[in-house]
Amino acid sequence: MLSIRKIGVLSRTYRHLARYRQILTVLFKYGFGDLLEMLKIDQYIEVGLQMISKKRAERAEKLTRPQRLRMAFEELGPTYIKLGQILSTRPDLIPVEFIDELSKLQDKVPPFPFSDVRTVVASEFGVSPEELFESLDETPLASASIGQVHRAVLKDGENVAVKFQRPGIRRIIEVDLEIMLHLATLAERHIEELSFHRPVKIVKEFARTLEKEIDYKIEATNMERAARQFLDTSYVYIPKVYRDTTTSRILTTEFIEGIKISEIDKLEAAGLDRKLITTRGAELVLSQIFDHGFFHADPHPGNIFVLPNNVICLLDFGMAGVVDRQTREDFVDLIDSVVHQNEARAAQALLKLTYWQEQPELRTFEREMADFMGRHLYKPLKDIEFAKLLRDLLELATNFRLQIPPDIFLMMKAIGTLESVGRILDPDFDMIANAAPFVQRVKLDRFRPQRIAGDVIDLASKLLQFLQQFPEDLLDLADLIRRQKIRLQLEHHGLETMLATHDQISNRLAFSIIIAALIIGSALIVISEIPPLIFGISLIGIILFSAAAIMGIWLLVAILRKGRL
Repeated sequence: MLSIRKIGVLSRTYRHLARYRQILTVLFKYGFGDLLEMLKIDQYIEVGLQMISKKRAERAEKLTRPQRLRMAFEELGPTYIKLGQILSTRPDLIPVEFIDELSKLQDKVPPFPFSDVRTVVASEFGVSPEELFESLDETPLASASIGQVHRAVLKDGENVAVKFQRPGIRRIIEVDLEIMLHLATLAERHIEELSFHRPVKIVKEFARTLEKEIDYKIEATNMERAARQFLDTSYVYIPKVYRDTTTSRILTTEFIEGIKISEIDKLEAAGLDRKLITTRGAELVLSQIFDHGFFHADPHPGNIFVLPNNVICLLDFGMAGVVDRQTREDFVDLIDSVVHQNEARAAQALLKLTYWQEQPELRTFEREMADFMGRHLYKPLKDIEFAKLLRDLLELATNFRLQIPPDIFLMMKAIGTLESVGRILDPDFDMIANAAPFVQRVKLDRFRPQRIAGDVIDLASKLLQFLQQFPEDLLDLADLIRRQKIRLQLEHHGLETMLATHDQISNRLAFSIIIAALIIGSALIVISEIPPLIFGISLIGIILFSAAAIMGIWLLVAILRKGRL
């Protein structure tokens, strides 16, 4: 597990100082100096901070804040590139305007030397690469922030692709995460508008996600699960995983020689059918989502190869999504109600699909939903851009502070990516027409006799379990009451305004009584001619009359300022 500890004391901060200064320098460079000043970092880290230049780069001034954040992440290296890529899939954690920009982050870094490959093999298997493989190319096929891929041949002659994790990457990630956690804690403490986005939660979610991504055994499991889904589908191929030479830091899979789905000229030269490839690719992704509920969450062109006979091959299962049956049905209800332009049902479906702290005002929400439908649906179905429709739907949800769970967003993003890839191959590709059979199948599945019988049995089982458990829970409750271990705690909400009004009323009444008492007392003193006298009038009475007048005017002004007498 990644070891992430809070940087709360100076000793730990000093240990991270070199990296901390580098991060702050880059953030200042891209115009985030105002944000860092609001964090009040100086009181936590003083040594060497004065050496950081606060001069902004001129080019950063002309860019949007999301663009500057992307460029800063690119310069800060592997951990921050991964952070940006993962955040681009989390609309529940960051504003919508940042998602598109962070999606552009490219995970390309210089390869590490082959001597480091030897070190990784030795640490995982205790042998040299020559003992593990028949041959292993020293030049990598591809290099990324977490690892790089080499071509190899196993002892039994199988051609494989081997992904080796970058040495020391775990320690680099841990240091960066600790600094991120410190900055996030300061953000929640000092910047109110950022605290809503819960930066500490973002860092912790990122750490959990990254933990899965740097464990290659999880990716291997994802590949095997996907392969089982399509055992009987001839036009889908998932590379084989070689478990004997796979660990958490080394992944060995079948080597695939194919054509990237975006290389149109090569597809044409090979005599492959672009329309058929598009249709099969759509069926592959939609089947994963709607039939199986487990899908490749990053089906961009670099991860989709085309093999002879128009066979589709998926690579790189480092990011996968899971949606249960109920979520799939809720999503189908949403799409169905949007396509049929039923704003009330669409609003309810979106509320059911998301989570929120405060439900939006339904009339306003339905009106915005109707406006959203009007922008997208009054055109031929084949002209509807499904990816743009989903993006605007996400923006609508965000405007009402509805948070879309990450796996649902990954599903939406996968469908959007599928549409963009499909239109590269076939400009006439109709996403809605291809999705319609899957949507219809999900809708009809609810009415299958086996499904209804299963739901009834499940409900009966839960009811029986409740009836069996309820007497025992009741006895436990009675025992707690008897032993005085139970307390009744009441919380009231919304009474603060009423209590404040009551306080105001009682204060005014008390003030009025005091004024009346002063007037009556003053009148008695004047009538009694209590000395000292001025022009035959008691001075004490005059003073008390004046005090009553001032207090009365004060009370009147206070009432008039509230706008109510």
